[in-house]
Amino acid sequence: MDQVLLYDTTLRDGTQAEDISFLVTDKVRIAQRLDELGVHYIEGGWPGSNPKDISFFEEIKKVTLKQAKIAAFGSTRRAKTTPEKDNNIQTLIAADPDVVTIFGKTWDFHVHEALRITLEENLELINDSLVYLKKHIPEVIYDAEHFFDGYKANPDYALKTLKAAEDAGVDCIVLCDTNGGTLPHEFPEIMAAVRETVSTPLGIHAHNDSECAVANSLMAVACGAVHVQGTLNGFGERCGNANLCSVIPALKLKMAKETVSDEQLQSLRLVSRHVYELANLIPNKHQPYVGNSAFAHKGGVHVSAIQRHPETYEHIRPERVGNTTRVLVSDLSGRANILAKAEQFDINLDSKDPVTLEILEDIKEMENKGYQFEGAEASFELLMRRALGTLRHYFSVIGFRVIDTKQKEGDKPLSEATVKVKVGGRIEHTAAEGDGPVNALDNALRKALEHFYPQLKEMRLFDYKVRVLPSGQGTASITRVLIESGDDDSRWGTVGVSDNIIDASYHALIDALQYKLVRDTK
Repeated sequence: MDQVLLYDTTLRDGTQAEDISFLVTDKVRIAQRLDELGVHYIEGGWPGSNPKDISFFEEIKKVTLKQAKIAAFGSTRRAKTTPEKDNNIQTLIAADPDVVTIFGKTWDFHVHEALRITLEENLELINDSLVYLKKHIPEVIYDAEHFFDGYKANPDYALKTLKAAEDAGVDCIVLCDTNGGTLPHEFPEIMAAVRETVSTPLGIHAHNDSECAVANSLMAVACGAVHVQGTLNGFGERCGNANLCSVIPALKLKMAKETVSDEQLQSLRLVSRHVYELANLIPNKHQPYVGNSAFAHKGGVHVSAIQRHPETYEHIRPERVGNTTRVLVSDLSGRANILAKAEQFDINLDSKDPVTLEILEDIKEMENKGYQFEGAEASFELLMRRALGTLRHYFSVIGFRVIDTKQKEGDKPLSEATVKVKVGGRIEHTAAEGDGPVNALDNALRKALEHFYPQLKEMRLFDYKVRVLPSGQGTASITRVLIESGDDDSRWGTVGVSDNIIDASYHALIDALQYKLVRDTK
């Protein structure tokens, strides 16, 4: 099995994405997860560009990694100076990484307009920068910036820049589609020309501006590349970089390339979500391989088929990347969906059980009113348990009141909720304040119930979404509230619908609390 080396640049290229910024401690934690995943190279940053990246290289030395090499990123020397006097080159060496990766200009347009030097001078600074680094760093990688655009504009010169890198004894030459505009069908001809010019191992660094970064990376490997650069979840500037969460399983499972072990591949979804958490971003549910919807089935015909043979509608077994098959329940559902969900929740249902048809009819009626269960599987499980009469009665809410007051213009409104709940024979009457009426209601419910059920203290509200359903009634329209809650072990979604946003939120909150108690007593 041919090996392909994985080079992750989430900590450098990934942080150039809009809305993404990692602390040094975050970067160290991500590096540890990447190492556990089996990534071969972890690019920690550009030590010559900011103090944070310098700190990372200091901190990562205190961590014992299993296999990954830490790479520092930079550029070739500046024109009209020498590597010995170039601050960027010296900072790279001072960072003391396992590997140094530098980029150089391949496109004659950039040489003339960005560097404002001659084409021959550019070849010299590529070569002598790499020669100098090879004397101080055991492994040096060269990123040929804008290679594909440069090749299309001036193929002879683009190839000369690669030859200058090879003559310096560089360990790998990475062909960069920096603007992300190259299409997969262009690779075979261009890479054949590259292979005729240099014999150094080749890599690929693809951006996603044409939605082809993953396809281009795989095509490059098919054309002989043995090194792939990318980021977790496709993070990166503009439209992002090649998504390693798609590249890795495609290489291993579909192209039979040696990358990570089977066990490491099973951690892919967890690593993906860990990085989303540290970036403070909501995971993309539709992301291939690792997203919540990657193996989710809604149509009744599909569900019936996958119950017999998963391969009918799944391109791989989801467990191989740490994911699971999910059956969605909606007004499109058939009996197979209900039975599949019952099995998932360890609920004993029979296809001929009248309760199955009753649940199906209830779902269709509720979705007609505005309910949505695809993102609220906890509410759906509670619905099934109520229909079967197996849902334990943990508590009942006798009533609640929410008050918003604003003392004067410019002041922040104050929210207070009062609730009265009954648990067993006891009634608890309490109040709480919050950041808005829903938060106040949530706090009051917890305050009343935590005395009876201390485990509710572990529960947190992660996401709150409000959707005004199109009914043509303006502010009197129906409102759907979706809430994502969770604890240290898992997350779950609940839903509430009403023409009153507080009432809709109340129903979603009650289901969230009920589900936590159900989970802990299963």
